[in-house]
Amino acid sequence: MEFDRKSHWENIYTHKGPKEVSWYQQRPEISLKLIEDAGIDRSDPVIDIGGGDSRLVDALLEKGYTDLTVLDISGAAIEKAKSRLGALANEVEWIEADASSFIPNRTYALWHDRAAFHFLTEADEVAHYCRTATDHIQSHGHLIIGTFSDKGPLKCSGIAIQQYTAETLSKTFGDAFLKKDCLTIDHTTPFDTVQNFLFCRFTRI
Repeated sequence: MEFDRKSHWENIYTHKGPKEVSWYQQRPEISLKLIEDAGIDRSDPVIDIGGGDSRLVDALLEKGYTDLTVLDISGAAIEKAKSRLGALANEVEWIEADASSFIPNRTYALWHDRAAFHFLTEADEVAHYCRTATDHIQSHGHLIIGTFSDKGPLKCSGIAIQQYTAETLSKTFGDAFLKKDCLTIDHTTPFDTVQNFLFCRFTRI
């Protein structure tokens, strides 16, 4: 039976609370630091791929970013975030779509993805994602990607993932991007397990 990615994530977000999933962060400090380091204007367009029920959008709104888009495959995740934000949700563009086939209708100054990209394990899906990012990140714009490192888990939520090193991630996105920062960090899950992540920030050449 073919795996239904959307049904899987809808089930997760329908039946589990925020602290019942391993990727939960009360405040995504590493992502926020890398976004701040990018030095974009608060009015520049930002998209969070796989943002779902992440608290990143809350923090960016709090910091005064005014052109925010959140994409997630799960409508249930998006509805949870909207409910949490209340009236502030109207300040965000929400897109329910699969990152492996998504094509934006605009360009972005900053493209952020924590733990969505590494679920793409088929070569055609990875290639589509990289082409889309290349075509829709503005010249001198920023790409921030967080994946499991080569010392991280091989699966998440029961699904196989693709591990990366700074070198393999740079090679994957190719010559259109210049690597600026890469760091590995340990994420402690709500279950007190540790996952090693790689975060890299690139600029669009």
